[in-house]
Amino acid sequence: MEVTALYALGLLLIFAGERLFESGAPRVVATGLGLLLVLVAVMWRVSRMIKAVAERRTVERSLLGLQALGLLGLVLYFIQQRFFGTHPILTTALAVFFPVAFLCALVPTLLAELAYVSMAKAPHVELGRIRDAILTGLGLAAVLVFAGAAYYVADERDGKLDLSYYRAARPGQATRNIARALTEPLTVSTFFPPHNEVGSSVLEYLKELAHDAPKVKLESLDPLVDVAAARELGVTTGGVVVIHRGKKREQLVLPLDFDRARTDLQGLDRNFQRPLLAVTRSNRVVYFTAGHGERAEAQVGTVDQRSPLHHFRELLKGQNEEVKDLGAAEGLASDVPGDAAAVFVIGPTRNFLPEEVAALKRYEDKGGRLFVALDPEAGLPFKELVAPLGVTFTPTSLCNDQIFIPRMHQPSDRVNLAVSSFSSHPAVTTLSQYSHRMGVIFLGAGYLDTQAKSPPGLSVDLSVHAHSATWNDVNGNFEFNAPAETRKDYSLMAAVTLRKDKHEGRAVVVADSDALSDLVLENPGNTYLAEDTVKWLVGDEASAGATDGEVDTPIRHTRKQDVAWFYGTIFLVPALVLATGAAVTRRQRRRA
Repeated sequence: MEVTALYALGLLLIFAGERLFESGAPRVVATGLGLLLVLVAVMWRVSRMIKAVAERRTVERSLLGLQALGLLGLVLYFIQQRFFGTHPILTTALAVFFPVAFLCALVPTLLAELAYVSMAKAPHVELGRIRDAILTGLGLAAVLVFAGAAYYVADERDGKLDLSYYRAARPGQATRNIARALTEPLTVSTFFPPHNEVGSSVLEYLKELAHDAPKVKLESLDPLVDVAAARELGVTTGGVVVIHRGKKREQLVLPLDFDRARTDLQGLDRNFQRPLLAVTRSNRVVYFTAGHGERAEAQVGTVDQRSPLHHFRELLKGQNEEVKDLGAAEGLASDVPGDAAAVFVIGPTRNFLPEEVAALKRYEDKGGRLFVALDPEAGLPFKELVAPLGVTFTPTSLCNDQIFIPRMHQPSDRVNLAVSSFSSHPAVTTLSQYSHRMGVIFLGAGYLDTQAKSPPGLSVDLSVHAHSATWNDVNGNFEFNAPAETRKDYSLMAAVTLRKDKHEGRAVVVADSDALSDLVLENPGNTYLAEDTVKWLVGDEASAGATDGEVDTPIRHTRKQDVAWFYGTIFLVPALVLATGAAVTRRQRRRA
């Protein structure tokens, strides 16, 4: 038992050196001492095996084999650290194999030692009991490996089982603002059978919406009775909500069965907004620049592995925007089309042509609306794009070791910033109101600054700021290295207003286009960032606000709480289970 205790102490010191100490002498001392103790324990086991005889030699040989397996796990771990960041496939494979080796070594060793120590003074060792203990330990290790793999797959597949209570959505602030701003009458007709639960929930939502929106008129109709009205509005079945004004009409279709309609009713507020906007607003055209390595709508092939912009484009379409691409082939080198309500430059990796920059500059001067989202991975400051907007972009990734989003559970996770500091600018209205409940995720952001001398007529608001413990990772090692690197609340977004010759142009500059990508846009904070900035950009800031929905509020822990939960579930709970089992077993043996 002493050998195993020494071996375990060595592994514990290595763990402390590699995971608890950031860097420097404490890490080197802890890791070095741990390696020394592990090697001493292995040599001690070899010595015991040589001196042992008969069955005890067999037991010592088995325990030595398990210790050698743990030693292999250490070798795999240090190989993985050596190639971290340079060979992603190799490091990922080793990140899986070395914990498996540790589990398959330590759990059987612990159980075998517990069985072996009970026979320390016996004239003969029961090899069957030792073998059963080792096999039981391997079985437990396999269960843990399977559980970890199942957790990983479930996390990646992102499957959800909703066991929460049910509540239909109510009109959110954004929908109320749209309804209040109506200047012409709008009719909402519902077609549901009498006493239908889904119809009752929808009508309750609409009545609350119409309460303080005098231009909204409600009609509750039965599709089997009010046949003429149904035919006029193109309704052929029940479960339809028709929003119409003049010749413009849109439909929202819901299941009549309440159980099937639960999800639709929980998201009713957001689902109702799209047809409402389609009827109340004229169609606008927005353009996405192309030909400079921008993020694509969908990931195609292996050329660009970045998360695409499908959800962001769909969000714009939901705001009644028609989305088109704009590159040199579509005329960007000569001028921006006259019907452009806004131009989006999302994640370019190459500089624009001088003719294209000049066209965008003319568009801005005439009161155009420009949305620029850049990435530090491109390594370009894109001065030609952001200098006319009064800001500078630094393509150096930011890191934070206190507040970040864990994905790979590696130091590289520190670039995944969680941000909840916002100004009072209309472009971040909802986020500033709910900053205590939601944050925005940035997956590797650069940072912005205002120019020392901005062009005349410009007003720049740095509206999103990183946590004050964030630093500029100049050397790219995910570690804070002063004085070259500085901790402060770096600016991640700028809202710009340009007034020139009776025109008011607007622009938004974001220091990370990942914040708009499919990977994170389902996060409520990122959704509101996208929605409110676009609304402000095109002049619809009056309709900004929260959208109601039955969404479970995520449980958020501090870093210390996360550490406590991690070590409690990984070490404390299994230890309690093993201790309880050992106590029960010993009591039963004493009774026998």
